[in-house]
Amino acid sequence: MTDTPSTPEPETRTLPGVDTAVVRGVVTPGDLPGFFDRSFGSLGAALAELGTTPAGPAFAHYLRPPGDTSELEVGFPVGRRIEPSGDVVPSRLGGGRVATVVHEGGYERLGTSWDRLLAWVEQQGLQPGVGMWEVYLTEPTPDGDPAANRTALFLPLQD
Repeated sequence: MTDTPSTPEPETRTLPGVDTAVVRGVVTPGDLPGFFDRSFGSLGAALAELGTTPAGPAFAHYLRPPGDTSELEVGFPVGRRIEPSGDVVPSRLGGGRVATVVHEGGYERLGTSWDRLLAWVEQQGLQPGVGMWEVYLTEPTPDGDPAANRTALFLPLQD
């Protein structure tokens, strides 16, 4: 997860697995912003209590393709496996071969970049694996320019 692509062109990479601290949920599309806000508040407090800090940028790991609801984990990579603390639990982003691309711009257009990555995977004759995740390379701020956001998209591939 720490080896993020630097180009908006899709490519494949092999990534190591990484321990994570996450909050899990099943959320409707309209509830996603609130879920993210609550989760990152819980994560900050729990990581401080556990005496650790994020080892990289925030991410959202979708355990299945989003639909009427999204089943996901929101969190941070950490340098060691954590103990559970309230809503915050240990997890892991598995390593392996992924297709990846960097989305540049606001979150409302993430779906277009995911569609582009999935089409590229199909054109390459590759098969998607289970799940997918987004790494938020640019920390969103209330007064920030959404056009400046950079989000790395990762799609596991079947061997």
